[in-house]
Order: sequence, then C-alpha cells, then structure tokens
Amino acid sequence: MMFVFRRLLLTIPILLLVSIMTFSLIHMIPGDPARVILGQEATPEAYQALRSELGLDQPIVVQYFSWLGKVIQGDLGISITDRVPVSQLIMQRLPATVELTIGTFLIAILIAFPAGILAAVRRGTWIDYTSTFTALGGMSIPSFWLAMMLIIFFAVNNQWLPSSGYVPFMENPTQNLLAMVLPCLATGLRESAVLMRMLRSSLLDVVSMDFIRTAKAKGLNEARTILGHALRNAMVPVVTTSGLMIAGLLGGLVITESIFSIPGFGRLIVESVFKRDYVTVQGAILVSAVLVVVVNLAVDILYAVIDPRIKAGKGAGE
Repeated sequence: MMFVFRRLLLTIPILLLVSIMTFSLIHMIPGDPARVILGQEATPEAYQALRSELGLDQPIVVQYFSWLGKVIQGDLGISITDRVPVSQLIMQRLPATVELTIGTFLIAILIAFPAGILAAVRRGTWIDYTSTFTALGGMSIPSFWLAMMLIIFFAVNNQWLPSSGYVPFMENPTQNLLAMVLPCLATGLRESAVLMRMLRSSLLDVVSMDFIRTAKAKGLNEARTILGHALRNAMVPVVTTSGLMIAGLLGGLVITESIFSIPGFGRLIVESVFKRDYVTVQGAILVSAVLVVVVNLAVDILYAVIDPRIKAGKGAGE
C-alpha cells in the first residue's frame, strides 16, 4: 500500500508540469490566439468577445490558475466551433478509442505470447526463424496498408465483415463487435510483432540464468519451468513495452480511426486542429497526457506485483 501511495505522490508534480505545458499550448500560437482563431476579417467586437471568453484579457498567471481551477472541477472549457463543453466531446469520442485500444492489445497478447514463448524455447529451429521473420515483417508493414488489405479481403471480396463505421456497444453489441474486428486486427497484428520480439529476447535472457538450470536439474519438466518460473521473471520489460504501447494507442490511432470511420479520440484532436478549435485541442491533449500518467502508474504497480523486490526498493540483482 505504501508503494502505491508513494507512486501516487510522485504523479502530482508530473500532472502539475503537464498542466503548465498544456496551458501554454494556446499561448505558443504565433500572434494573438484570438486573432488566429477568428481570422483577420473578424470585427473588433467579436475579437474582444473571444479574448474575454478565453480569458486572454487577464494576466497569464491569473489565466493559468483560473483554468487549472476549472480543470480540477472537470471543466475543460467550451468548444469554439461546436459550442458544447469540451469534456462532453471527449466523453463522446473516448469510449471508441478505449475499445479499439483494448481490442488491439488483446489481439497482440494472443499472438505474441505463444509465438514469443515458442521462439525462445525452440531457439535456432524453424519455429524460431519463422516467428522472428514474421515479427520483422509485421513491424515493417505500414498499418494503413494492412488496414486496406484487410478491408479488401474481408469486406469487399468476401463481405464477411463491415468495411467501416462504428456502432456503440450499448446500442447493438453484435454490430459493435463485428465493426471492431478489422480495425483491431489492423493495429493488433503490428503491435503483436513488437511484443513478440520483446518477450522472446527477455525470455532468452532468463532461461540462461542459474535458477532455471537448477529447476531443470530438480526434475521439473520444460513447460512448468518456462511457464511457472522463467515467464514471470521475463515479464518486467514486456510490461514496460505494453504500457508504452497502450499509452501510444490511446492517442495515436488517428490513421486507423480515419480509415474505418471510427469517431475516436485521435480524430477529435486532428479535426479540432483543422478547425482551429484550440480550446478542444488543449483539453484533449491534457486528457491524453493524464491517461499516459495513469498507464505509467499502473505499470509501476504491476512491476511490484511481478517482482516484490521492486516494492521493497531492491534491485533485481540483490
């Protein structure tokens, strides 16, 4: 419990720094942000009204603390173009991205773990070479190309799955799951290659350690030795890679969301940039940064579950 409490305390200065950087975003725009948003042809009245709405007519320190106070209460401002709360826009878009991220990660795990374990256990065999070659190929294939190939095969040629669109799970669970198969495959196949390579490398390091040789000398079969002892000790770098992967997916699925017409979180940021809705961009980036911090906190907690020595403050070699 103390380990988790310490990690929570460490996130406070990080979140404070993130809030400062996010707030500074709108002030990094060349020129007057209100003038950039409205354009040069805006009337003086509209210009002054927007400056007052954005709080740009106040000292910057006052602006920051006023904005921070609202953020703490869940108020991320009002969208300039849609004229609705930014938090409402985010809550409308975030579930689709979270669902896509979870589906992608599940597919990556289901592929990477069996392939990575087999490649490490059968090192130097055709299984290892095939898995490694496939992983390198998966990492090299652009996700947009893979997405298009999946659409052509599964949706256009055979009509087994819908090519695009999104239906909320609560409205129609069956249609929702069918619509998410292709986008999850398009991103999950590539991410599985990254996880597979990391798991294979980590597992090869562990199986060469003394305690694994001792376990084998005591008569433990190979499956129990690998799954019961080696795999857990090989999981720390895999968890790190998984955490970075999830954090990246939560804000980096713009291409997949665009190809499959999924109204996700990444598309919201891009659309807001094109519409010069910097209030929405500011709020979305803040939420994205907070999600990354939360994922990193979860990874730290998983470290302690996997290896209790981390929770006790000891190194791996102690």
